[in-house]
Amino acid sequence: MREGATGQGAREGARVTVAGLVLVRQRPGSASGVIFMTIEDETGIANIVVWPKLFERQRPEVIGARLVAVTGRVQNESGVVHVIAQKIEDLTADLRLLEQSRGANASEAKAREAIPKGRNFQ
Repeated sequence: MREGATGQGAREGARVTVAGLVLVRQRPGSASGVIFMTIEDETGIANIVVWPKLFERQRPEVIGARLVAVTGRVQNESGVVHVIAQKIEDLTADLRLLEQSRGANASEAKAREAIPKGRNFQ
């Protein structure tokens, strides 16, 4: 992956892949079906824009994934960087690999399961 979750440093229109934990998904009634996702990694947060056609094709990934890789184009609006999603990959299964590689004990695993899945639209 080229960029941290923020996509900062990429030029306008550049194709990037960013990855991170899904913090929130929003589908405002005034946004004509556009979904906004916020993801985070150790470098910061990224704003992801998911157009309705991509949502139709990748609904399970958009709604259900806890860890995603998003490939898309960078858009810089008034200093706010967005990634206009073209492809979303569900990496949620990789969270278990991280847990195993750290040698997590049962109490650590239980603590991780207690973390809320995020606030999602209905």
